[in-house]
Amino acid sequence: MRAWVRLLRCWMLVMQAAWIMARRLPQADAATRQAWIQRWSAQLLAVLGVSLQTRGTWPQGACLIVANHVSWLDVMAVHAVCPQARFVAKAEVHRWPVMGKLAAGAGTLFIEREKPRDALRVVHHMAQSLRAGDTVAVFPEGTTSTGHGLLPLHANLLQAAIAAEAPLLPVVLRYSDAQHAVSPAVAYVGDTSLLRSLWWVASAKGLQVQVETLPLITCAGLDRRQLAALVAAQIGAKLQA
Repeated sequence: MRAWVRLLRCWMLVMQAAWIMARRLPQADAATRQAWIQRWSAQLLAVLGVSLQTRGTWPQGACLIVANHVSWLDVMAVHAVCPQARFVAKAEVHRWPVMGKLAAGAGTLFIEREKPRDALRVVHHMAQSLRAGDTVAVFPEGTTSTGHGLLPLHANLLQAAIAAEAPLLPVVLRYSDAQHAVSPAVAYVGDTSLLRSLWWVASAKGLQVQVETLPLITCAGLDRRQLAALVAAQIGAKLQA
């Protein structure tokens, strides 16, 4: 019963968000839009029974957030503390019912991963956003993991930070629950569907997400592969700690 109530509240919140995104936010200024994104993200986590814990500090000014990827909840977890972040997501997300429109409204940059040349287009737009003072966020693993460790990182998108001379902000996402230090309820891997993942999350007890920022990394003198190796070492060490 608890899971069904959570899912009903989640659906109502998503429908409300879709209406606000279509009718009110297009005319809103950046501060109003970001405040709404932050509030809505925190509310969605709450109605699904996910408590949020944060560690570290968030810098002012442009930076490229580089985070490990466990679940579709990752975006909400980051937006609940950093609503100005513009995420890079696979184009498939744009085609999701309702949620795709919400992602687009939040300024998401979509990439066709099966088209190598599309990465160049996205890197160009990322660099433009960083030069304009925006915060951009990527999941360079390219797919989700179980949360126990870090998959190999794809370095291509990190070129945007080098081009814009912007720092990288490593972010570590951890999910736990009442029985597991690394919760299996949020693992969005393999052939797991979004509906099945939603049910697992709504059914979990004591689910918590921890969002931790690590020290900024400057790009000076480093190429994208060196940056990827440095970020991977730092995030990987935290996940194993």
